[in-house]
Amino acid sequence: MADKDMVMDVNEVPKVPRWFILSIQHLFAMFGATILVPFLTDLSPAVALVSSGLGTLAYLMITKGNVPAYLGSSFAFIAPVTAATAASGAAGAMMGSFLAGLVYGLLALLISVFGLSWLMRILPPIVVGPVIIVIGLGLAPVAVDMAMNVDGEYSGTHLTVALFTLAITILASIFFKGFFGLIPVLIGIVFGYVFALFLGVVDTSGIQSSWNGIVTAGSIGGAIVAFFQAPEFIVPFVHYSPAEVISWEIALIMVPVAIVTIAEHIGDQMVLSKVVGRNFIKKPGLHRSILGDGVATVIASCLGGPPNTTYGENIGVLAITRVFSVFVIGGAAVLAICFGFIGPITATIASIPAAVMGGVSILLFGIIASNGLRMLIDNQVDLGNKRNLIVSSVILVIGIGGVVVQVDVAGVDVQVAGMALSAIIGVILNLVLPGKESGYGNGNMFQADESVQINSDSQ
Repeated sequence: MADKDMVMDVNEVPKVPRWFILSIQHLFAMFGATILVPFLTDLSPAVALVSSGLGTLAYLMITKGNVPAYLGSSFAFIAPVTAATAASGAAGAMMGSFLAGLVYGLLALLISVFGLSWLMRILPPIVVGPVIIVIGLGLAPVAVDMAMNVDGEYSGTHLTVALFTLAITILASIFFKGFFGLIPVLIGIVFGYVFALFLGVVDTSGIQSSWNGIVTAGSIGGAIVAFFQAPEFIVPFVHYSPAEVISWEIALIMVPVAIVTIAEHIGDQMVLSKVVGRNFIKKPGLHRSILGDGVATVIASCLGGPPNTTYGENIGVLAITRVFSVFVIGGAAVLAICFGFIGPITATIASIPAAVMGGVSILLFGIIASNGLRMLIDNQVDLGNKRNLIVSSVILVIGIGGVVVQVDVAGVDVQVAGMALSAIIGVILNLVLPGKESGYGNGNMFQADESVQINSDSQ
């Protein structure tokens, strides 16, 4: 059904000047959150930008240019990537991401063969909602530590920077309208960075070094070479051997998170379908969009970037501008790739103080937890029902409390902890306890039948 307010349809090609401006707008919308994830997981923000752009281009091709969605760094994988890195280094985290991407591919195949009803039964709101809450609240100590500590020691100056950044981000979220209302994170980071510069807590040596290399290059060609710098990619078979880092422990840390991100993906597709006025669940099909998401994550894992997911911020840009062109989304992806190779930009990103990121993280992680609560509310899940109360309670305490299960697999001690364990137990409880229908609630975001309805605002 055509949208009377539509400015540009999905397959329309804009004129070049307008194309550039509209694509820059999408780039800004995803920029703040996308660079925050690698910042928190000790990965390269430049690689995250490149893998985000490449993943989005792959997604657009797999969905046959029919779904105008941008893919950025996934917040759901922050804790698992951190845990996998601690267990087997960055290479181990990349192999875990690769396995999670394969799960997407397997699910896409199963959906194309068996339909959707089985997936909806495994992932009702009563499971997904509390696990999303665990993602947000489980990361809360990380945000607070970044906001007020330096090398484990309290710093009043850094806490001041974090609170200032948080205040600006909140004000931008509430009072800014239109496009600026969609980028409060980026606005908060920019103003927080300037405030941190004023207080003298920003190390600008990397930026100076980058520009000095350009200025002293001695020739235009040398300056261009110095301006464009290759990110620090982590490539399998080049920087590490996959066989040496893959393990059951890595798989159990990373793969269960795909349960949550796939449910989030379905929600994003429903919202996107409502915004554009087309049923993307049916055409090009959920199996294609999930496959595209999985391929984007596999691409990121082969470059050293965090796993990717569809971004609500960019869906918001589509809703406001009514420009649904996939060419605009593709333009933003190309610009993200270019940004990843520009030395001064990556040096500036690297110089952002932890306190600034901690300030925006306090809000972002809280919003993630609130979105889990919103899923329960939007789907009208009755927590007065004992079954639902039990499922949600167990998920929350196991996930946030940090319960660890250690098992022996082929002589190797494997730990399953936190969010991954809570997701697994939540799925099991939902399947074995009687009264499964109550877990879907009275809403219509997730249905236990083939007719998934497209009339929810939930993400």
